[in-house]
Amino acid sequence: MYSKEELKQLKKEFWEGFGTYCSQIQALKHRKSKFMLYNTKMKGVEMKFDATREGTFVILEINFHDAKVRLEKYEQFEQYKILMEKDFPNGLIWDFAYIREAGNEVCRIYSQKTGIDLHRRIQWMDFYQFMSSEMLKLEEAFKVVKEAIE
Repeated sequence: MYSKEELKQLKKEFWEGFGTYCSQIQALKHRKSKFMLYNTKMKGVEMKFDATREGTFVILEINFHDAKVRLEKYEQFEQYKILMEKDFPNGLIWDFAYIREAGNEVCRIYSQKTGIDLHRRIQWMDFYQFMSSEMLKLEEAFKVVKEAIE
C-alpha cells in the first residue's frame, strides 16, 4: 500500500513518463499540444485519459449540467456510431449515464484496457502505448463527426 504522498508521487511520475513517451511519437512531434483533450471546440465535450489500478481508459465525455441537453448531444454522437467505431476493432463503450466519483452524471464514449495496474511500474509502457494510440484514433473519430453534430 502506498501512503497518500507516495501515491501522489507515483501518479506524478506516471504522467511525466507519459509526456516523455508521447514526445517520441512521430505523429505527435509537430503538434502544438500533444492531444485535443479539453480543446475540442465543442461546448460540453472533452477528451480525457484515466489510469487506475483496474486499467486505462481513453474517454470522450459529454458533461452538460442539463440532463436533457447532455442526452441530446450523446444521441447525436450515437447516430454516427459506425463512423466513430471504424478504427476500433472491438468497438467503443457507450455509457449514457456514467457517474463520476464526485457523484455527477455524464455521458461517456470510451475505449479501455483492463488487466493492467497503475501501481505496477513494469506495466506503464502498456498504459502509454494504449493511451496514445487510442486517443489518436478517438480524436480522428471525433473530427470526422464533429461538423455534422455541431
